[in-house]
Amino acid sequence: MVKQVPDTATERKLRPEDNTLDRAASDGVINELDEYAIEEALLLKEKHGGEVTVLSMGPDQATDSIRKALSMGADKAVHLNDDALHGSDALQTAYALSKALGTLEFDVVVLGSESTDARTGVVGAALAEYLGLPQLTLAGKVDIEGRSIRIQRQTDYGHDVVEAELPAVVSVVEKINEPRYPSFKLIMQAKKKPVQKLTAAEAGIDVAKVGLNSAATEVVDAAAAPPRATGTVIKDEGDGGLKAAEFLAAKKFI
Repeated sequence: MVKQVPDTATERKLRPEDNTLDRAASDGVINELDEYAIEEALLLKEKHGGEVTVLSMGPDQATDSIRKALSMGADKAVHLNDDALHGSDALQTAYALSKALGTLEFDVVVLGSESTDARTGVVGAALAEYLGLPQLTLAGKVDIEGRSIRIQRQTDYGHDVVEAELPAVVSVVEKINEPRYPSFKLIMQAKKKPVQKLTAAEAGIDVAKVGLNSAATEVVDAAAAPPRATGTVIKDEGDGGLKAAEFLAAKKFI
């Protein structure tokens, strides 16, 4: 599962007419956590066989991120693209993706635990609910044995072990692996890999349940972030350590 998001190194804006993300205002990249999901899917394929299909919901420019995912080693892709999906919130997105997945055969759905543009962190759980499948969220390690899947989820006291039967939905965190860099050979091969275009109608999506007008959440106001204030400078005149400690204590860091 791949989402194209604005590059966090560039300025991000909302469209003034409807307060939705202005995707044309900045370069689009693969959501960082989704790169870890791609890598984990590729590792599972290398260990257990099968194939990796990239599913992405987004406008035309999301094709660039889909091709990047294919150049990492995925076998094929499905691009859910329809104007009716514009402005869909996290729950509507999960619904739409569940319908798109209904057109595919799969054993495990792997996605990042959140996106850098919305940071709701709910799509994985909502997707599993729509599909009626087990959800294994915030995975730091994934193991599959036969039809059983097991993850480790880091906690303050160590980690939890969560186990379920396939098929299942898994969301991963950034500590799970190290995403590979596409080789020149894979980049060239990616240009020839199939990308299926899927409209809302073809996926069986009820358009009355998606889009800005029927979203359960709404952005009512937004303002540009203020410029970063000048930091506190401590000059060491023999008491620099004490001043630093006093500053940290005032901020309740110590």
